Amino acid sequence: MRAFSSIPARLLAIVVGAALAGFALSGCSPTGSQSTQIVPKHQVLYKAFQTYPNIPVVPNLRYATVHGAALRLDVCLPDVAKGTTIAPRPAILSIHGGSWAHGDKANVDWRSVCQWLASTGYVAASVNYTLAPGARYPLAIHELEKAVEWLRAPAQAKRFSIDPTLIGVFGGSAGGNLAALLGTMGTGPLDSGHRVAAVAELSGPTNLTATGAERPDLIPYQLSYLGCRSLAACPAAREASPLYHVDSSDPPFFVGHSTAERIPMSQSALFVAKLRSRGIDVTFVTVKGQLHSIAMLDKAMRTRVATFFHAKLVHTIIGTVK
Repeated sequence: MRAFSSIPARLLAIVVGAALAGFALSGCSPTGSQSTQIVPKHQVLYKAFQTYPNIPVVPNLRYATVHGAALRLDVCLPDVAKGTTIAPRPAILSIHGGSWAHGDKANVDWRSVCQWLASTGYVAASVNYTLAPGARYPLAIHELEKAVEWLRAPAQAKRFSIDPTLIGVFGGSAGGNLAALLGTMGTGPLDSGHRVAAVAELSGPTNLTATGAERPDLIPYQLSYLGCRSLAACPAAREASPLYHVDSSDPPFFVGHSTAERIPMSQSALFVAKLRSRGIDVTFVTVKGQLHSIAMLDKAMRTRVATFFHAKLVHTIIGTVK
């Protein structure tokens, strides 16, 4: 899904550029919308996704039933030798994109993401949720909350050797919006219920109230998901925006965004600044060019995301998990 910003592109470039320059000179921890900017070696938007033949997949597991329909996910497991005693390990829920109206957990791209996450040592779960226009906000986020609770339940913790106190979430585009909502909605401990201990999202629209769209042809997708006729009169737009749910109890975030992609970078810049203003640990990586969502996941970006999860999905994060 592509979202829209009311901040002029020229002003955003000045603000973000100044922040980056200040960060480079200061050598201090990042504040506001400061980011680490990288230049990818290639700008192939729809590249071939890597396969992981050694990563087993347990497909089509039912995690909930809503209105009589089964909701399913695929579990991707780290490659370990048979007979190995496996200690409980963190799990990561992977949420596909597609404008809240398209996409599937088992598409070749999102299957690749699931297996990649598992290859780094996590139990990964690629999840489906009910799509618009059949489902309107907040159905999808409530379904995903059930998916987190399913992963955390004793049956799954035992079957897949999951540490139920360490559940993370990854998403891109519309899936990034939903991942960010999982991280920002609710308060309290991050090791129980549907709370998550770390969030990584790429190109997620975080302010659905924004107007002045560069791509007005995409507004119908957003309105269909929100169940509104216009953004000007749409209370659900604010509720569906992670920007307006941020508080000091939120988990660490990794936010990735391209500088000239279909979702204005101001979406992520403002979101990151809001998180940091509440004392949340944020890694913000901006990618020069037009790469969108998981198209950013070249080897270097995969390493950055994996490093983030390895650092945050542990028991020693003060104020995050016990």
